[in-house]
Amino acid sequence: MITDKYLIREQNEALVLQTIIENKGLSRAQIAKETGLNKASVSSITTSLIDSGLVEETGIGQSGKTGGRKPIFVNFCGKAGLVIAFDLGYNYISGAISYLDGTIIRQFRERHLLNRENIIDYIEQYSKELLSAAPLTLHDVVGMTLAIHGIVVDNHIRFTPSYDLKDFPLKKELEKRFYFPIYLENEANLSALGEFTFSQSRDNLISISIHSGIGAGIIQDKRLQTGAHGQAGEIGHTILHPKGKACNCGNLGCLEKYASNLVVYQEFSKHYNLKHANSDLISQYYLCSDSFTQELINQQIYHQAIGINNLIMLCDPQLVIINSSLYAKIPKLLDKLESEINSQFAQKVSLTISNLGDTATLYGGIATAVQQFLHIPDLTFPR
Repeated sequence: MITDKYLIREQNEALVLQTIIENKGLSRAQIAKETGLNKASVSSITTSLIDSGLVEETGIGQSGKTGGRKPIFVNFCGKAGLVIAFDLGYNYISGAISYLDGTIIRQFRERHLLNRENIIDYIEQYSKELLSAAPLTLHDVVGMTLAIHGIVVDNHIRFTPSYDLKDFPLKKELEKRFYFPIYLENEANLSALGEFTFSQSRDNLISISIHSGIGAGIIQDKRLQTGAHGQAGEIGHTILHPKGKACNCGNLGCLEKYASNLVVYQEFSKHYNLKHANSDLISQYYLCSDSFTQELINQQIYHQAIGINNLIMLCDPQLVIINSSLYAKIPKLLDKLESEINSQFAQKVSLTISNLGDTATLYGGIATAVQQFLHIPDLTFPR
């Protein structure tokens, strides 16, 4: 019974704190009404949260019509701690340091070819640079999250198609060097979590990352769904063309071999005899009505629509978020994608382009560490 008593207290503390975070400027009486807890419990918990430095009293309201004590409003101390997040692409590293409320203090993005020989050194180097830009806080750094472009299960890297990090003990090695918790998660999953926590207030959403590959993060009933083996949302490795192009995963005809941005860059470069291409160049050609580029992207959208429709039918989300530099630079592509889905499959779905863009994964990393620190798995911040 003692264990149950303390567990209930912990759950109630998390509920009160979540209510304070998601509803700015509440009084203790309003918190009691929102949570269903009695006023004495709310008062005790709020005092404890104030003592911990996570909550502060921020103002006094007016008394009611019948008089009585004036309400005192409380708010979350969003700057009481720090979080570090990294997005580890195969050919780049980006990172940020933020406060608990997601306010970013400093961020960066640099091009590097990452591998198991250099990744620890880069993380150490950039962590020091980020920390040097941040002030001292009451709770210091509460965690670091690393976004991996591959399959991650319980902080273990199971598969990476583009760099040699499979089974590399990244978490273990970093725990030897840092004093705060380390978390590893799939890049697309973190992108979805970032959207849910800081951008889109939907209980059920899918965030589709279209970059060198294609991945999807799935939020159902306010929780990230990763599956039994960390493979939920690996839409890029669903089969589009049986006996089609070979994929690094071992399959033939995977969706991302036909519909990723990398494929568009490669085909564009080949056609125009270029060493490389990017979304800036391709968007310029597309918007200038270059026939080859328009047909290339139209084919990409056609293939994407098939994969996205399949995912919609499996997960039944309220919202699908597209995270792609091509869509960000050519917003009208979203209308084409929606038209393909509706015309082919008569499927009505709400589609939008990510507001967070390249930072969605970093925000998801911030959300992961904060949720773990505060013990609130479905935390969101006011938009």
